[in-house]
Parts: sequence; C-alpha cells; structure tokens
Amino acid sequence: MKCALVTGGSRGIGRAICLRLASDSEYHILINYQANQSAAEETLAEVQKLGRTGEILKFDVSDNDDTKSVLEKWQEANPDAVVEVIVNNAGITRDGLFMWMSHEDWSKVINTSLNGFYNVTNFFIQKMLRNKYGRIVNMVSVSGVKGTAGQTNYSAAKGALVGATKALAQEVAKRNITVNAVAPGFVRSDMTAELDEKELIKMIPANRFGEVEEVADLVGFLASKKAGYITGEIININGGIYS
Repeated sequence: MKCALVTGGSRGIGRAICLRLASDSEYHILINYQANQSAAEETLAEVQKLGRTGEILKFDVSDNDDTKSVLEKWQEANPDAVVEVIVNNAGITRDGLFMWMSHEDWSKVINTSLNGFYNVTNFFIQKMLRNKYGRIVNMVSVSGVKGTAGQTNYSAAKGALVGATKALAQEVAKRNITVNAVAPGFVRSDMTAELDEKELIKMIPANRFGEVEEVADLVGFLASKKAGYITGEIININGGIYS
C-alpha cells in the first residue's frame, strides 16, 4: 500500500491537498490532525467520495514522542505500507510585535512548523532512502521568504524551513527523493479569516486572495512523478505580492 501523509490535513489548505492527492493519485491518504476530529472525519469522507482510501492519524507534530509513538503503531499495524509522499503542512500563528511576544508564543510557532517537519520527516526518511523514491513538500509562507512585521516567530519558523528544504534536497537527491517548499501569500482559509481582505487586496497585483485549491494544485504537481527534476525549490504562490 502506497501512502501520502498530510500533516494538519483536516482543514483549509491541508484538506484541499488531501482531496487533490485523492483525485490525482492512487495513494492511500493519511490525514493527520491534532484537535478537530470532526473536521478530520469530514476530510476523510470527502477523500472516500473521490473513490480513494484514507485514514485519520491523531498526533501533535510538535511533540516528538507523540509523533513517534503514533507513527510506530501505524507502521506495525501496516507492515507493507510505504509512505512515498509527505506534505508538512501543520502550522500555527501567534501574531504580535516581537517586543511583547511571550516565550510560549515564540516556542509554539517554531515547534509546530520547524520541529514538526523534523519529527515527521525524520521518522520516514531512512525508509524513503531504502525505497529510492520520495516526494517531500514543505508548506512555508511569503512570511518565511520576505519576513512580515508582527510575525517574527512565524517568519523565523518558515524561514528556517526554507533553509532545511534546500539542505535536505541536496542530501537525498541521488535516491530519487525531491524536497521542495510552497510559499503561499494571502489564501482564503481559516487562518486568514480574521484579516481585512478588502484592505489587503490593494497590495496584491492579482487583486484577490488565492484559493486553497490553487495551492493544492501546485502541491499535487510537486508530489507527482512529473516533478522528478525539481528539487530544493521554494515556489511562491502569492498573486505577485512578492515575486
């Protein structure tokens, strides 16, 4: 059984990626979530409607022990399963000016995006190297590429993930494993629901927010066999706001 794992796959961009992989590939979809079980179940139901199989895995990507224990149990229960695609999508924001930022708001954001990438990818990387095939896609952000005021923690986490993407890509390329990052700008989702869309659109050359499906289309391509010669890339998808 060949599988694709999407962290933070229950809502928003994560859900759209699960559905894109379900409709465009033969993969069994592993939907990771941390808190919202009903949203994860809805995503699974939509995956199944597309004629694909899937399952839900509950763990906190920022917690190494929790991640390891859930993934080890899953691997023991599915000894023949091979994870070929990892989409490191789980991320949180705790916005605020740096001078007032609590240590907790700094650590939580870094731990989810950056340590989450390590905890999940490190678990599977040796197996991918043995199989001589893999697609790793890291969800970063325009904030990680250009830096955004009020998001020093998020910019730091995503900027570090940009560096990690480029370095790991060089380590594993000979084994037919690609590592790329996708950097969305303003995309209509739960994470941007509180933002003043009318005001922000003035800054975006394309004159609109992106849709989660547009991001998922790009991720689906990078996760496919067609993208075998693209690695170590950070692909912006932001309507021209930073290009």
